[in-house]
Amino acid sequence: MATRRYVPGWLYLLVLGYGHLAFANDISTLRRVYTAEVGVRETTGHNDGRRVAEYLRYTGLGEGYEWCAAFVSFCFGQAGYTVPRTPWSPSLFPQRKVIWTVKKGGKARKTPRAGDVFGLYKASLDRIAHAGFIDRWSGNWACTVEGNVNNAVVRKRRPVRTLSVIARWTAD
Repeated sequence: MATRRYVPGWLYLLVLGYGHLAFANDISTLRRVYTAEVGVRETTGHNDGRRVAEYLRYTGLGEGYEWCAAFVSFCFGQAGYTVPRTPWSPSLFPQRKVIWTVKKGGKARKTPRAGDVFGLYKASLDRIAHAGFIDRWSGNWACTVEGNVNNAVVRKRRPVRTLSVIARWTAD
């Protein structure tokens, strides 16, 4: 016969009343992680350096590879997520995670926010070729934090029309 366990009422109230704080902390932790990386630079401009090697190693690669997606994955890992964990930018955008796209007939299912991942399409490759974090979304502009731009992790201000896709890996 199963034993019933008593769960105090205050515990239910704590979970129900303050559950939203876990979500808020979730995104703020991720944001703290990726913004702390701003200013990291490659050593010689050839996808190398101590910190860049850490990003790449997190995804199973050594120095010398493009590292924008590895940077995104590394930041999620440091914030306590197990996924995404990939060095290939297209794999950051599985359909089930996409919340916004500019594809024909595509539309925003949710408004992008801090911690969402954006992708840039490169016609010559016919695929997403760069990824980074949305830090702020304001009308026609997105403020981003992204790696492997001018050999560094940088903040940028991008016109929304230049973005191709946005995925949400955090809880809704």
